[in-house]
Amino acid sequence: QVQLVESGGGLVQTGGSLTLSCAASSRAYAMAWFRQGPGKEREFVAVIRGRNDNIAYVDSVKGRFTISRDNAENTVALQMNNLKPEDTAVYYCAATHAYSGPYDSPSQYSDWGQGTQVTVSS
Repeated sequence: QVQLVESGGGLVQTGGSLTLSCAASSRAYAMAWFRQGPGKEREFVAVIRGRNDNIAYVDSVKGRFTISRDNAENTVALQMNNLKPEDTAVYYCAATHAYSGPYDSPSQYSDWGQGTQVTVSS
């Protein structure tokens, strides 16, 4: 089991930036960010996986968000630029040791952080 602790959420105006960080107790094959807005289901945001750090994003954040990880420190970050009110959600870090996907499904992940709130004001 991988212990995950997120940090970096907060309140920002439309167009602003935030960086989320997730510290993991050990390395996982894939690490991802999901989000859950008020009254919505948990939604895939981005994943980074494998030895070559293969990356994928949900279409709505492409060009605005960047996922990265530091394998030496077992951390994963989500740089979020040009934030929009619709990005408001609790953001969760997730990890899996599975070598096959789908990596955009919450059910693929066995370990989750506690979540960090991101609020974008209009």
